[in-house]
Amino acid sequence: MNPLSRRASSIRTLGNVALVAGFLVSAITLSTDIGTREPHILAGFLVATGIGLRIEAAISEPRA
Repeated sequence: MNPLSRRASSIRTLGNVALVAGFLVSAITLSTDIGTREPHILAGFLVATGIGLRIEAAISEPRA
């Protein structure tokens, strides 16, 4: 396997983990406590990071 392809795959996986974590934080916070904003800000940062990592992996992945 090509090292660049392996790197892109790792970055994509990390992006997926960040997206899932952000959505879970948001869902758990909505179901338990609506009063505070901090968990929603954390969830937003995690989702934005996940999207950014996915885009970076798509850009840096070598063409076939």
